Amino acid sequence: MTGLMAGGRHFGWLQPLELSAYDQLIRLRQDSLPDDRLLIVAVTEADIRALKRWPVSDRTLAQLLQTLQTYQPRVIGVDIYRDIPQEPGNRELLQQLQASNVIGITKLGDSEDLGTPPPPKMLPEQIGFNDIASDPDGILRRTLLFANTETDTYYSFALRVALKYLEKDGIQPEAGRVNPENLRLGVAEFVPWEANSGGYQTADARGYQVLIEYRRRRDLARQVSLSQVLAGKVDPAWIKDKAILIGATARSAKDDALTPYSAGEEEIPWMPGVVVHGQIVSQILTAAIDQQPLFWFWSDHIELLWIGGWVLLGALLARLVRNPLAVGVYVAAALAVLLGSSYGLFLKRGWVPVATPALGLMTTAGLIVAYRAQQSQRQQQMIMKLLGQNTSPEIAKALWKSRDRLLKSGKLPGQRLVATMLFTDIRNFSTISEQMPPENLLEWLNEYLSAITQEVQVNQGIINKFTGDGLLAVFGVPMNRTTPVEIFQDAQLAVSCALAMGDRLRQLNQEWKQRGLPGIQMRVGIFTGTVVVGSLGGKDRLEYGVIGDSVNTASRLESYAKERQGNDELCRILIAKETLEYLEGKFEVEHWGPAALKGKNQMVDVYRVMGMAEPNPLETEATIPDSTPSGALETTLDPTIENLTPELK
Repeated sequence: MTGLMAGGRHFGWLQPLELSAYDQLIRLRQDSLPDDRLLIVAVTEADIRALKRWPVSDRTLAQLLQTLQTYQPRVIGVDIYRDIPQEPGNRELLQQLQASNVIGITKLGDSEDLGTPPPPKMLPEQIGFNDIASDPDGILRRTLLFANTETDTYYSFALRVALKYLEKDGIQPEAGRVNPENLRLGVAEFVPWEANSGGYQTADARGYQVLIEYRRRRDLARQVSLSQVLAGKVDPAWIKDKAILIGATARSAKDDALTPYSAGEEEIPWMPGVVVHGQIVSQILTAAIDQQPLFWFWSDHIELLWIGGWVLLGALLARLVRNPLAVGVYVAAALAVLLGSSYGLFLKRGWVPVATPALGLMTTAGLIVAYRAQQSQRQQQMIMKLLGQNTSPEIAKALWKSRDRLLKSGKLPGQRLVATMLFTDIRNFSTISEQMPPENLLEWLNEYLSAITQEVQVNQGIINKFTGDGLLAVFGVPMNRTTPVEIFQDAQLAVSCALAMGDRLRQLNQEWKQRGLPGIQMRVGIFTGTVVVGSLGGKDRLEYGVIGDSVNTASRLESYAKERQGNDELCRILIAKETLEYLEGKFEVEHWGPAALKGKNQMVDVYRVMGMAEPNPLETEATIPDSTPSGALETTLDPTIENLTPELK
């Protein structure tokens, strides 16, 4: 199961579950305090209606920048494209954008999106790209700090803003201690995210990416509108020495994205792009200045041990706890521990697999419980089969229904009933067995016994025991068959079964001849009479027994006058008069007369079954011409009905 879970993660099949678990862990965290180092100046829907245009004009944006600069911010990030002049006021805007503490944006794009160039006349260190990588489900969980091409390295917009803010604190980019190619700001080393970090497996890991340390939208930073700034309704302390981000929050601007918080936000699931960039700026500043830990991940080997440990725990719980309901309780408790420990590590900025070990734990426990239930059922069937030494499902059911009495007294009490016994044997089996190796003989014999066993079961009989090359089948047990109709039916089914055995033997002989195996003839003896059924033996060794003189008579009928079986008679079927009385003339028989069977003092009237009897024309359904009037039909049939005996009526 550990290998299966590892394979599922490797191919990315479990990535959606892990990402959903990550989002839930993000939402469970306690809300952070707003970052007072940031101020977001939002272009709202009200601003767009007041200005009656979008994008805002260059003059309006220049006035906004000029007003903010009067309050001495550390850095101003403008998350609004300005590659195309939006007159009036383009010259004024270009003058404001040349200030050293203003950061503009560009879009790198891809093969389909050619990107957007930066505002003109701005220095390279004043430009940052605002591309953010999204996951297949459209949610932003990670961000690019750098993007490399064959010739250049580009900085992200959020990183440019953060670096400009950190200049005053004397914090400059340095080489990492873990890896010299990593970015280090202060004591914070930004380890780049990889394609298999945390719950990821198949995402695009190009560039220098890190997970976004989200705060809730309302808890990120103070937010004011463009109109408020232009009207002078903003406290200067909110701007002085701060990082200012300017961007659109209006939905009509279509600059928003889904975040891990989106699933929990019913009214406004989207986060404006300027707020997303603010999240990244705040994350960088908090790590560099406040020394907040960044996200870390385990190696593949440790994650495999973690998954395997929880899978093993699920296996142990299901193996050691016998009650399935108790297993469910313990598995639920184990899942609670897994989620709690994962959440605890997450609060320490450790993202470890959650969904994969949980799925492995539950699946392993469920499979073992199902396997044990199946094994228990198979053992129950095996025990009942061995106990009765038969292959009949009816006997197994009877034993199971009577298990309380069986467990209490150690045996099933005897029952007296009328049943029909059927004995079979192979003619000249000893001679055949001398000509075949034991292994081949056993395989050949099992093929024969399997075929005739199927005919017994099809005709509602049960196999009581195998007698080497033959068997004893009983019709009318283990359920007590007491009514005449049931006894008639049992006897007729037994004879039908014997005839079907002959047909099946003919097919087997043809198949064996093609395979170079010997053909055989068989004998069948059938007798209907009183028997006693129940447990035979002691508690240590029991079998479902069928005893009585009727059993002996059926056995003697099978072996009677073996020399009278012709070489062309594949299946000889002998019955006694006691069985013939229940056949109702449905079978053609040959009377052999009274016979002194071996071991019996009384003579038994013997008959040989030739086959099914031809239908009696008097018993077939009458055909009434379509031209017969209904009145004539009544006149013809009524006297006949009146002449019937009450029983036939």
